[in-house]
Amino acid sequence: MKKIGIIISPGFEEIEAITPIDILRRSGLEVITLGIGSTSVKGSHNIVIETDFLIDDYIDVDDVEGIVIPGGMPGATNIVNSTAAIKIVEKTYNKNCLVAAICASPGVVLGSLGLLVNRDFTCYPSFEDRVEGGIFLEQSVVVSDNIITSRGPGTAMEFSLAIVSYLISKEKADIISTALLFPRIS
Repeated sequence: MKKIGIIISPGFEEIEAITPIDILRRSGLEVITLGIGSTSVKGSHNIVIETDFLIDDYIDVDDVEGIVIPGGMPGATNIVNSTAAIKIVEKTYNKNCLVAAICASPGVVLGSLGLLVNRDFTCYPSFEDRVEGGIFLEQSVVVSDNIITSRGPGTAMEFSLAIVSYLISKEKADIISTALLFPRIS
């Protein structure tokens, strides 16, 4: 079974973390949640998530097929300020596995790491200015090789289904979409 990690940081946007957790587990992927600062992490709307691991203690990044980076503020800033989170993102990217970021995180996290240079991407409005050398597209979800980016809370379902398409198949994403009565856009 393929495994994917989701970084949960204080101030994360809850929809952008919970939706991928749910959809990816429905698809049959093993999802592990990695908390920054604690295994009990409060989001930007005061919803608390109990994570599987403290990110500083999770050393098995070699066994993940990808990493998901929810947005929200100050959630995205807390991710970029976490040495452990940045190491996991870079290591995942460098082994050519999936790096998926939504909302502020494409600009704040991926932009600061230079991972979007010469790549198509999208993000929450106004955060595109934080990406030097990237090609901003005003689309709900953008797939550029092993990077998937998305606009924000309202695109969390489409973002999650794009991850399923990437890691498993479009057919699996369509099955989940149909079962949830979610209209597939692409």
